[in-house]
Amino acid sequence: MRLTGVIRLAALLFLLLGTWVILQTSFEQGWRALSLRSWLGATSRPSRSQPPRHKCGNQKSCPRDHFAFKIISGAANVVGPSICFDDTVLMSGVRNNIGRGLNIALVNGTTGQLLKTGTFDMYSGDIKELETFLMEIKGGTVVLTATFDDPATKMNDKVRALFTELGSSYASKLGFRDNWVFLGAKGFSAKSPFEGHIQNDDKTNKYDGWPELLELEGCAPRKMD
Repeated sequence: MRLTGVIRLAALLFLLLGTWVILQTSFEQGWRALSLRSWLGATSRPSRSQPPRHKCGNQKSCPRDHFAFKIISGAANVVGPSICFDDTVLMSGVRNNIGRGLNIALVNGTTGQLLKTGTFDMYSGDIKELETFLMEIKGGTVVLTATFDDPATKMNDKVRALFTELGSSYASKLGFRDNWVFLGAKGFSAKSPFEGHIQNDDKTNKYDGWPELLELEGCAPRKMD
């Protein structure tokens, strides 16, 4: 009986020792695998390649010596416009620097630095303020414009001509509650390719009394001295 007991005890100890060795080996292998994944930056979930983010949230990147921009007009008289240039939001509701009418940002065409912003009430404001603002723009300045609510009630021939000189094709025909987005430049000798316009038309308006908003994005070439 004593010999049988000894054998049983030895068998039990052997079983426990074997189990401990197996568990220890599995733990070390699992820890090593986990440490390797952590060192390599892996996570518990399989990694998924994220699409690249482009400046101003645009759909594609701009080539060298170009500035990314995005201009979004207002929606009716509820949601204000926004203007982004070189991945910096220059004007928006969050920045609290927009208003009814025309919202304009002036940027240095060589450095991309913001020079000035202005909002001009085109329904009940003083059109002379806009005239002065446009006439003081210096050569090589990029002009970004977005409308909100009504851009044209106070519009006169002089202001239309000044925008046309900046490269606009639609300023001459801009009407009550039209939506308009535009990027031009002082000294631009041709018509700007960066412009959008939707006419206020009860038959096609998306909102009650206003057309749908406009969104314009692209790459503006840097002015090279």
